[in-house]
Amino acid sequence: MKRLQWPSWMPIDPYILLLLGTVGLAALLPARGAGADVASGASTAAIAFLFFLYGARLSTREAMEGLKHWRLHVTVLACTFVVFPLLGLAARGLEPVFLTHNLYSGLLFLTLVPSTIQSSIAFTSIARGNVPAAICAGSFSSLAGIVVTPLLAAVLLGSSGGGFSPDSLVKIVLQLLVPFLAGQLLRRWIGGFITRNKRVLGYVDRGSILLVVYTAFSEGMVQGIWHQVSAVRLAGLLLVEALLLAVMLALTWYGGKALGFGRGDRIAIQFAGSKKSLASGLPMAGVLFGAHASLAVLPLMLFHQMQLMVCAVIAKRRARDPEAIGAAGDAGDARAVRPAADRNPGAGSRAAVGTARRSD
Repeated sequence: MKRLQWPSWMPIDPYILLLLGTVGLAALLPARGAGADVASGASTAAIAFLFFLYGARLSTREAMEGLKHWRLHVTVLACTFVVFPLLGLAARGLEPVFLTHNLYSGLLFLTLVPSTIQSSIAFTSIARGNVPAAICAGSFSSLAGIVVTPLLAAVLLGSSGGGFSPDSLVKIVLQLLVPFLAGQLLRRWIGGFITRNKRVLGYVDRGSILLVVYTAFSEGMVQGIWHQVSAVRLAGLLLVEALLLAVMLALTWYGGKALGFGRGDRIAIQFAGSKKSLASGLPMAGVLFGAHASLAVLPLMLFHQMQLMVCAVIAKRRARDPEAIGAAGDAGDARAVRPAADRNPGAGSRAAVGTARRSD
C-alpha cells in the first residue's frame, strides 16, 4: 500500500493543522486538577527529551569545521539575535492599538527564537545557494539559542514575559541546556542509533511539541485569557508579522550584498537569517511563560507557516536566476545540479516545504 502523502496543492503545513487541532482539543477538553499536573509533568519530560535528541544529533566535528566561514555565521547570528529583537522592540508602538499586551509579548518572544535548520537547508538547496554554510549557520543558531534566547527574554521581556524570573533561568538550564549537553556527551554511542531511526524519532519530536502546546493552551483556558483575542487583533498580528518577514528578507539579501558576500552565501544568509524555529521556540515558551504560553506561542505558530510559504516561492525564483543557471553551466554539468524547480515548475517549492514540515 502506498503511504498517504499530503496533497501538493495544499499550501498549509499539515503539522500546523495538527497544532491547531491540539489547540482546539485544549479549548474543548482542557487539562484540569490532577490531569493538569500529569500533563505538566509529561510536558516537562518531553521538553527535556526533545533537547536531549537535539544534542545527540548535532555533530560537533561538523560544527567546528563550519567555523571557517565565520563572517557568514556572525552575520546570520546578528540577524537572528540582534536585528530581529530590535524590530520586535520597535513594534512596541503598536500596542495596544494593533496588539494586546500578551500578543505583543509573544511577538517579541518570536524575535528572540533561534533560526531553523531543516527548512534553511532545504530552501538554500533549491535556490542553488551555499548548502554547507546553511547547515552550519542553522546549527550554530540553534545551539546559541539555548543560552541566548532565555537571556534576551530576561532582559527584554522581564516580568512582562508571564513571570520570567531567575527561577525560570534555572528551569531553562535544567530542562534545555543539561539534556542538550547530555546528548552531546552520549552522541558517540547513540549517534548511529539516532541516525538509523531518524524518521521514528521525528515523530517523537513532533509529538513532544504537540504535548507542550496542549499543556500551554489548557492552562490558558483555565486562566480564561482567550477573551483577550479577537478576529481584528489576529488580523493585525498577521499584518505585523508579514511586514516583519518582508523587512528581514530584504535586509538579509541586500545586506549580504553590501557586506560583499557572493550569491551562494547571500542565499544561505537570507534563508537562515530570516526564519524562526517552531521546534525550538515552543518548548522554550512553555518554560518561560508558564500559564501565559498559549498566547505567547500564537505569533510564532503563524509566523512559521508564513515563512514556509513565502520562502518556498523565493527559493524557486532564485533557482531560475540567470546567475544561478550560468554558474551551473560553468560547472560543466548543468543537468546534474538542475533543481526540481526548473524541471517541473512548482516542484522545488513543494519539495522544500515538505522537507521543512518534517522538522522546523
